Amino acid sequence: MKAFLATTFLATGAMLAGGCATKKYVRNTTAPVQAKVDQVGEQTATNSKQINDTRTDLKAVDEKAQSGISAAQEKAATADQHAGDAMNKANAADQHAAQADQKADQAAQGLNQLRGVVANIDDYKLQTSATVAFNFDKSALSDDAKQDLDKLAQGVKADKRYFIAVEGYTDSVGSKQYNFELSKRRADAVVNYLVASQDIPIYRIHTIGLGEEKPVDEGRNRAARAKNRRVEVKVFSADQVMASMSTDANRAVK
Repeated sequence: MKAFLATTFLATGAMLAGGCATKKYVRNTTAPVQAKVDQVGEQTATNSKQINDTRTDLKAVDEKAQSGISAAQEKAATADQHAGDAMNKANAADQHAAQADQKADQAAQGLNQLRGVVANIDDYKLQTSATVAFNFDKSALSDDAKQDLDKLAQGVKADKRYFIAVEGYTDSVGSKQYNFELSKRRADAVVNYLVASQDIPIYRIHTIGLGEEKPVDEGRNRAARAKNRRVEVKVFSADQVMASMSTDANRAVK
């Protein structure tokens, strides 16, 4: 019996010793694996954090890039608008230049026609004249002035060879430069009326502003100054001379 108990104790001790050895083996075997798993988990967490940080950085870069693209597009649109405005101004300038060229051509044509009309100035004699008065520092035509111009225009419409000299004047009040410009405005007012209201061809009119030069009255009083504020309109015609020459030629033939 004692032997059996001893044997039992020995067997039990061996089993216990064997169980302890197995657990120790398992621990020794699984510990490195668990450490590797933990290391992999930590590395995975680190990688996940880096990926998230990278995504955040990429999102910020993308937002910044989109903002830069929007700003660039806005600047490009503004540049296009400025370019369009510049093109419109250039086109307008070209149009104005073309209009100026056209007016210059018309003026040159009118001048050439006038030169043709007065090629032989000695044949042109003063036919009629009118003096248009103006108020102080004014260039507008009065009703009386318009009536005088109407009469003058009606008297020349039947003529074929004539030209009209329009000379603007002022009194001596003010600077010479200002009076020169004022005299031109007064002469232009007469020309505009003759052309627009009486259909006088512009090429038959010769215009000049002489300011305070050639006063009709040298006095310094109000009445003298009023006389000098004027536009002198003179009609020169060659019809009578040409008619006389034609008559003389016919007589010579007979």
